[in-house]
Amino acid sequence: MSAAHEHGAATGPLLEVTDLSVDFAVDGFWVPAAKKLNYAVEGGKALAIVGESGSGKSASSMAILDLLPGNARIQGSVKLAGRELRGLRPDAMRRVRGGDIAVIFQEPMTALNPVYTVGFQIIETLRIHFGMSPSAARERALELLDMVELPDPLKAFNSYPHQLSGGQRQRAMIAQSISCDPKLLIADEPTTALDVTVQAEILDLMRDLRHRLNSAILLITHDMGVVADLADDIVVMRQGEIVERGTVAGVFANPTHPYTQQLLGAVPRIGDGDGTRIDTTAALRADTTAIELAAQAAEEDVQRRASLGEPVLSFEHVAIEYPKRGRVPAFRAVDDANFTIFPGEVVGLVGESGSGKTTVGRAAIGLIPIADGVATVVGRDISHAKRPLLREVHKDVGIVFQDPSSSLNPRLPIGQSIGEPMLLSGAAKGRELDARVEELLDAVELPRAYRNRYPHELSGGQKQRVGIARALSLKPKLLIADEPTSALDVSVQATVLELMRRLQNELGFACLFISHDLAVVDTLSDRIIVMQHGKIVEQGATGQILRHPRDPYTQRLIAAVPVPDPVEQKLRREARQALLAAERDGQ
Repeated sequence: MSAAHEHGAATGPLLEVTDLSVDFAVDGFWVPAAKKLNYAVEGGKALAIVGESGSGKSASSMAILDLLPGNARIQGSVKLAGRELRGLRPDAMRRVRGGDIAVIFQEPMTALNPVYTVGFQIIETLRIHFGMSPSAARERALELLDMVELPDPLKAFNSYPHQLSGGQRQRAMIAQSISCDPKLLIADEPTTALDVTVQAEILDLMRDLRHRLNSAILLITHDMGVVADLADDIVVMRQGEIVERGTVAGVFANPTHPYTQQLLGAVPRIGDGDGTRIDTTAALRADTTAIELAAQAAEEDVQRRASLGEPVLSFEHVAIEYPKRGRVPAFRAVDDANFTIFPGEVVGLVGESGSGKTTVGRAAIGLIPIADGVATVVGRDISHAKRPLLREVHKDVGIVFQDPSSSLNPRLPIGQSIGEPMLLSGAAKGRELDARVEELLDAVELPRAYRNRYPHELSGGQKQRVGIARALSLKPKLLIADEPTSALDVSVQATVLELMRRLQNELGFACLFISHDLAVVDTLSDRIIVMQHGKIVEQGATGQILRHPRDPYTQRLIAAVPVPDPVEQKLRREARQALLAAERDGQ
């Protein structure tokens, strides 16, 4: 570690931001994004800047490195280890970027160059900043990939970004970020796109690297659970201004600003679904009593479901394959899936990326063919269904996609997008169609005047409401919701979940709710199905799965969900590490 690094950490704050303001020129006017921000970070500490989309947290952080577009105006002072960064010449700022300050971006797939291997990109960074020889840079790159705990550093070194999983890509980008031993690490939503188990591993890695390198971390996020897990201090931003600041322990224990209270209150927690907060650390310790209670809960669940009538969705020994393409062999994504969903039930389908949960959702509406077994949707066998039968099935099934922006036609006003399924199916037209569109806008709590707006004129939460309205337009008996809230801010997510709960109670449709977040699933679901590597490893009533998980994978999922409480989160982290250690010892 450099002397300058140690000196910066020892003599005072490593990063000092004073009266930092950011404005953007829009249509001849200056629109403020951040207003006179003041904060400081010490070496070895992590400061979290939290707030919803549009609060100015990312814009102000990118201003530190002068990475904003040409229409931005930056004012104020930014000092790193006592050195003023504002006004540096471009070549001097380039040396600061990567050398003194590194950035971990939200989406590694867009941050890494897709045409170069991971190893080449790390070597390039090392040679530019240190003038290393190719062989020395290669050796150092492999050390860095090993430091971020990639399972096979050499394979990752020779891989292109698309050949790695999301968590592995994030680790590779962190390896590149820390290659110059940066004094400051800016982590911009580093775990938002990751599964909860991978997120927990990345947070463990960042915590370990912070202590090992004595680097400061500027964590930009809207996830209060992540803040509780990693940060020492917190700054809360709203509409470009800091509304609250303090230690994480102090702010979480006693938030004073209403906006901070709202953010903390909007975070879903396991056990909130039935109003009974679950001691999740205790839930990970299986004992005889827990097994007996689980068996009792399972029996009660069977009796309850027997009174609901014929199932709306049924999978019996279903296997789903992606067919052979060229030299790429056929891939069995789901194998021997067995479950049923009855009228009025909400069933959560959870698992990590690649577990097969989205494949199940798509197969349930006939978008992917069934290789083996029997799949029945609203009384119709779709195992070998032809197009005419699928068209009839689609009238009884709606689907809400993960990304509302890409699932809406940008050329159509939202009223037309909502009405299109009814028009194409012949369910309504003319004035009847207009009236039905207005009813659906009322149902999802959007103003009727919005029917003439285009998707780009709406926020993420509003676009997801449009997606829900469109999915419900034909009054489906089954709704497939594929990660409908994962791209949303925590407070927007809370309102969308509340909306779905209300609509489900009013309309009584059955719902397959696909997610990797057990806390979100808990707020809606009657039952939970857990998938891993294409197989269902556990299923049962929500309370049974969350309080008495029997499968080790389910236990790991529950242990990885961060909670907005620093004290409880520390206990959960220790319980998770003990669980993983016990698994390793048992192998």
